[in-house]
Amino acid sequence: MPSDPGERVAEHVLEFPGGYTRTTGPVIGRFLTELREGRVVGVRTAEGRVLVPPLEYDPATGEPVTGEYVPVGPAGTVQAWAWVGTPRKAHPLDRPFAWALVKLDGADTALLHAVDAAGPKAMRPGLRVRPRWKPEGERVGHVTDIACFVPEVTTMAAPIRTEYRVRPGQSLARFLRGVGDGVFVAGRCARCDKVYVPYRTTCPECGSTIDEERELPGTGTVTTFAINNLPDPRAPEVPFVSAYIQLDGADVPMIALLGDVPAHQARQGMRVRAVWVPPEERTASMTDIRWFAPTGEPDADL
Repeated sequence: MPSDPGERVAEHVLEFPGGYTRTTGPVIGRFLTELREGRVVGVRTAEGRVLVPPLEYDPATGEPVTGEYVPVGPAGTVQAWAWVGTPRKAHPLDRPFAWALVKLDGADTALLHAVDAAGPKAMRPGLRVRPRWKPEGERVGHVTDIACFVPEVTTMAAPIRTEYRVRPGQSLARFLRGVGDGVFVAGRCARCDKVYVPYRTTCPECGSTIDEERELPGTGTVTTFAINNLPDPRAPEVPFVSAYIQLDGADVPMIALLGDVPAHQARQGMRVRAVWVPPEERTASMTDIRWFAPTGEPDADL
């Protein structure tokens, strides 16, 4: 026995044997009977509003309802919600779910019920939901005859895959041979005095033939970038950064991955260098460049 009285715990149970029983009356009884049959109805007030769940009196005026029952739903819209991360024994679902106020189509008031959603990010005001009914033989005329609500299907994912083969032309093949050797081959236009990387045989600005090759260093500057949150087999981690990098001595940037730096630390003007795969693993393709990593130099002034 604990020596400290504060450490003692006594467990108690408060229970009404047989449960608490009340008569439903004609209005709520009609509502529950319809639930047992897999339908939802509301009751119309003298002012024309439809109450779901029904009440014997209009809460706005105190006047008796008309006795006119109106089919509603079954779909509805979430008005407000609260997430339950750790369900309790008496909860309707044994996994995390949301309590939500659901305004069924045709109703003017909202019904409180459970929504079986994939997570709190899947919930929002305005979410369209539909009831998931218990099997017909298990319905007893209770609000739990609706096991829960579930979101309507609003999106679908269709696998998209296209296989194709690309044969590099003369200029791209020259550039990739250089990548296989661990160098960047660029072309300089004698007329425009602009240096292009990857290597090109014609100048995109003036149309002149490019005859002069140049090897550029593997260092450069990030001109712009994007943070990506979808997996990519080439990326070091998710999220990862793809960036336009202007190599030193080039007049146009090239796109590559950015690595060895957290995504939130990427920035324009960052000085970077190429990180190559080992020579024995190179295949004369862009995958020979693992990614670009920060050099530690001060940022360039763009």
